[in-house]
Amino acid sequence: MTTPPDSTVVLVHGAFCGAWTWRDLAPELDARGVRWIAPDLPSTSGDPEITLEDDAAAVLGAVSAAEPTGRVILVGHSYGGAVIAEAAARIPRLAALVFLAALVPETGESPSDAARVVKVRTLLDEAMSVDDGLIRLDPARAGEALMGDCDADATGWVTARLRPQSLASFRSPRTAANPAVLRRYVRCRDDHAIDPAVQTLLAARCDEVVDLASAHSPQFSVPRACADAILGSATPS
Repeated sequence: MTTPPDSTVVLVHGAFCGAWTWRDLAPELDARGVRWIAPDLPSTSGDPEITLEDDAAAVLGAVSAAEPTGRVILVGHSYGGAVIAEAAARIPRLAALVFLAALVPETGESPSDAARVVKVRTLLDEAMSVDDGLIRLDPARAGEALMGDCDADATGWVTARLRPQSLASFRSPRTAANPAVLRRYVRCRDDHAIDPAVQTLLAARCDEVVDLASAHSPQFSVPRACADAILGSATPS
């Protein structure tokens, strides 16, 4: 797949983050003349009742407000993969789904179920704690888990902005079926948040796989290669 002309790329962030997570990727898309939008998900608002469906509804609302005239490509990073999987069937003119080091639950599975296709504990697990329906990250541990191959400035910038994530968003099941569009998985080989063994099994649920020599946040560590993988310029594995 290469990006169709006049496309809109919808960038959906992962857990604990916000639209700010695309800070370094956005200039790469701009340089290629690619139109993009990046909604904030309500599951990081501090409300413990927010579910996966609520996040999918936020993506649908953002796409509707953007009024894309061409094809739409949904990109989901980490937990955002579950969000785009839930939203996809309701997106008009959808061209493709791109799962970036992401969770890809099947219909009826929750994001937590997808994360456990291989029972392996990660650095991200070590950074998590649950309190009053919210998952929180220890900033001292989160940096290595999420930004393992990034410089100190980028890591500090990210960890200062991390937010609590609703537990309900991880435990609510996906209800939507798969639309008949291409599904690409971008696998990060040095990931300490979603283990590469987990990513390999989730990637098998997709049509194409692209490998990056990156930890969990290639949009920061290798933004140019990340943009190529998203847009279809990189060669599938």
